Amino acid sequence: MGTTFVEYASGFFETTVFVYGVTLLLIYAMLAILSFLNIRLFLRKESYTDYKVIVGSPLAPGISVIAPAFNEGLTIISNIRSLLTFDYPNYEVIIINDGSTDDTLEKVIKEFSLVKVDFAYDVKLVTRPVRGVYKSTDEAYAKLVVVDKENGKSKADATNVGVNVSAFPYFLCTDVDCILHELTLQKLIRPMLEEEHKRVIATGATLRMANSCEVDEGVLIKIKAPRPLLARFQELEYIRSFVLGKMGWSYINAVPNVSGGLGMFDKEIAIKAGGYDAKSFGEDMELRMRMSRYVYDNKIPSSIRYIPSTLCWTEGPTSVKIFMRQRTRWARGLLQLMLAHRKMLFNPAYGRVGMIVIPYNLFFELLAPVVEFLGIVYYIFLIYFGLVNWPYAIILLIFVYTYSVMISSLSVLWDQMTFQYYKTWRDVVRIVAMVFIEMLIYHPLIVIFSLRGYFFQLSNRKHSWGNMQRAGFKKSTDDSSKTTAPVT
Repeated sequence: MGTTFVEYASGFFETTVFVYGVTLLLIYAMLAILSFLNIRLFLRKESYTDYKVIVGSPLAPGISVIAPAFNEGLTIISNIRSLLTFDYPNYEVIIINDGSTDDTLEKVIKEFSLVKVDFAYDVKLVTRPVRGVYKSTDEAYAKLVVVDKENGKSKADATNVGVNVSAFPYFLCTDVDCILHELTLQKLIRPMLEEEHKRVIATGATLRMANSCEVDEGVLIKIKAPRPLLARFQELEYIRSFVLGKMGWSYINAVPNVSGGLGMFDKEIAIKAGGYDAKSFGEDMELRMRMSRYVYDNKIPSSIRYIPSTLCWTEGPTSVKIFMRQRTRWARGLLQLMLAHRKMLFNPAYGRVGMIVIPYNLFFELLAPVVEFLGIVYYIFLIYFGLVNWPYAIILLIFVYTYSVMISSLSVLWDQMTFQYYKTWRDVVRIVAMVFIEMLIYHPLIVIFSLRGYFFQLSNRKHSWGNMQRAGFKKSTDDSSKTTAPVT
């Protein structure tokens, strides 16, 4: 009886994992095709789009750029200067000092000649108390608004303050450690202006690692592949995730999330949806889901769009300890999201969000680390009892490894051939080399830290925003190379 049960359980597990794996491989193949089609469509539109019309028009919608900061004294000045370089006629930059305990606020006040001003603070979203609003006495920084608030222990609470302070109908959420391209605003606002039959409630674009890139006064001068190994793995992951994944999902209006590092949102919908959830560890995904839930409940035809151009470079963690904190928080946020919006799962009333986005996030994002872990435990069990069919196991392993290498290599090469962000093939080789060792070094870390995040969430462990301990950006030393980073 025991042997029969073990054989039945073993057969069920193997069949389930086989179906799961094949389905995931087919999804990746589908995304590769959809991404190819979407990028071609994007490039065709770019060929006849005149951005000068947007930039030169007095009717260009205003955009509020919101960037929370917590203990960012090392890089805050260059970060703010970067945010003040946009080629766009009507925008403001709102920096939220989220109760920093270092010299972040003092540095900003001194550098930009700030003074506290009387400000009619309209509380559309409930947050921790605001201690003061600062503006510059220098006309050169007239677009800059700095808000000092009590620490809310989350980026979401700080961003909600920025939304309350913002004056314009659209807001761009970013991180102060990000370097944004000067064309970011006009690129991201275009999908919101051109779609006629649906309300575009959010747009996003590709992110890359700023590690090892050259920056001068907040402006990206030269793009380089990251030298630190961990940051290089993240560069590969981001390229694959954005260029292949999100561009593929965008083609069928099923984008899983808009990155917290770079996302533009319709402020009216965001506020009516309740803004960011201050208790969420995945505030970007949470807001995306809240907004979608609101538009479906109110029968508003909507879409979320992504563009393949890299508009944001962020400083990725280079130590395993900081990286672990980041991915643990992301995993907790994903689990929170699935539990909070479980009623939308397979609910046709929520369209593609209920039938595609949430099921995909549940089965192939949330459960993927669990399935992999159980698979490893199962194979250890088989090896211990001498039950492994080694020829079959080796063939399967080679197939999975080869498929993974193919998909990742395709993402990198398609990105490079289309946009040519790397100016030397040495940088391309540095990234492609990560493809061959990602499954052995980087991917196991992702699985372990994801499981850690699930455990922390289920056991209700405390977790704060924390400090990323930035290393700062590399300054350019070659004056002849001072040309801003390209964007397509």
